[in-house]
Amino acid sequence: MMINGSSSKVLFGFFAAFALIFSIFLPNAQAKQPFAPAPAPANDGTTIDQGIAYVLMLLALAVTYLIH
Repeated sequence: MMINGSSSKVLFGFFAAFALIFSIFLPNAQAKQPFAPAPAPANDGTTIDQGIAYVLMLLALAVTYLIH
C-alpha cells in the first residue's frame, strides 16, 4: 500500500505540529524543579594536599638536619 502525495503531506504536517507543541510544552514542565541545584564544593582537596606536602617537606628537612 503506497501513500500518495497529499496524504503524506497531511501526515507530515500532523507530525510537525505535534513536534512543535511537544517542544513548546516539554521544557516548561522540566523547568519547574522542586529542589535547587547543589552548591559547588568549597575546595577540591588541593589545599589539603598542599598542606600535607609542606608538612612532609619540613619533616624531611628536620630528619636530614638531625642525621648530619
